[in-house]
Amino acid sequence: MGAGQMGGGIAQVVAGSGRHVSLYDAQPGASDRALDAMRQSLGKLAEKGGPAPDDVLRRITVVEDLVPAALMIEAVVEDADVKEQLFRRADEELPIQAVLATNTSSIPIATLAAATDRPDKVIGMHFFNPVPVLKLVEIIRGRDTSAETAREITELARELGKTPAVANDFPGFVSNRILMPFINEAVWALHDGVAEAEAIDTIAKLGFAHPMGPLALADLIGLDTCLAIMEVLQKGLGDDRYAPCPLLRDHVADGRLGRKSGAGFFEYR
Repeated sequence: MGAGQMGGGIAQVVAGSGRHVSLYDAQPGASDRALDAMRQSLGKLAEKGGPAPDDVLRRITVVEDLVPAALMIEAVVEDADVKEQLFRRADEELPIQAVLATNTSSIPIATLAAATDRPDKVIGMHFFNPVPVLKLVEIIRGRDTSAETAREITELARELGKTPAVANDFPGFVSNRILMPFINEAVWALHDGVAEAEAIDTIAKLGFAHPMGPLALADLIGLDTCLAIMEVLQKGLGDDRYAPCPLLRDHVADGRLGRKSGAGFFEYR
């Protein structure tokens, strides 16, 4: 559910494991754009010995709504209300034995589980961008997630060629509780005129041996997504040290969302 950058990448990886995937997005044309992006990604991987793109893509079917499945992986916008509505519908329409997983970056699993009558089968399955390349999947167990559900999803992550790491259900989990303050502090450094964006990222890359600077990473993630995660952290943990930098808010308000809009902290063609 959701055929954006993350949803499309997840569909590609799951189909690449030999499984059949139904791909849905409410935005017209989103699923077709996702298939185009998958074809490009698979083409690059095929050059390195990966499977033929057509072999993977024929296992992906674009659908117009929820369809029966053993597992739903939700990757829609990082908005608790939108996700809760989707989980409520999925609980009503999908088979009772189906697992409902979310790719949320920060929203508590308990919040989504509470919208269902199967909290034992609700779990976080947080992939990282770009999904076909990065190996980590953060598995988040909600308060009521059963041991069987956690075991099944952890094993699935391994079968997808990923490395699962289990976290408990707190706002931001492990990854974004660490990453987002790092990104936010880089935005503050830019806001305060400590250095230009290129210099900030160069210092982070070469000084900390990071493959990508925090500002370029924020552009890749999407500044609107970063802002949403920071707001969840600030509210959920009740700590103003997670308050988003005003410059981050300004960029989002101006439509400078990063790579997907063509401009963020850097410009993109």
